[in-house]
Amino acid sequence: MDVVIYHNPSCGTSRNTLALIRHAGIEPTVIDYLSTPPGREELAAMIRGAGLTVREAVRENGTPYAELGLEDPALSDDQLLTAMLDHPILINRPFVVTPIGTRLARPSEAVLDILPADAFMGPFVKEDGEAVLDENGRRLV
Repeated sequence: MDVVIYHNPSCGTSRNTLALIRHAGIEPTVIDYLSTPPGREELAAMIRGAGLTVREAVRENGTPYAELGLEDPALSDDQLLTAMLDHPILINRPFVVTPIGTRLARPSEAVLDILPADAFMGPFVKEDGEAVLDENGRRLV
């Protein structure tokens, strides 16, 4: 199964999502979106595919969101996309794309919706100790 994760290795949610994908026996294409951001059309398609608005895909915390005035509701989707492409840290993470669908994996277990349900063997516990899959690979959360 072809899986792509737009990953930030400094983000715990992104690390947990990547670990869940690998726990399913899938080695994804890992794109460090901070150094290799998606193009405008690709980003817009991921946002649409995840069922989000552009505004919902903008990351606020730890970014120049406020200093750029992005809270202004009058800003268009095109203006927000431009800001995200100019400052990739504004792209919320991690986005995951599979043949089953696209998700903004926040929380990380949201990725389970777009991975084969029968791919999981055994338990999975996030970095913070929260159990996500039981000993039979069944979803707990």
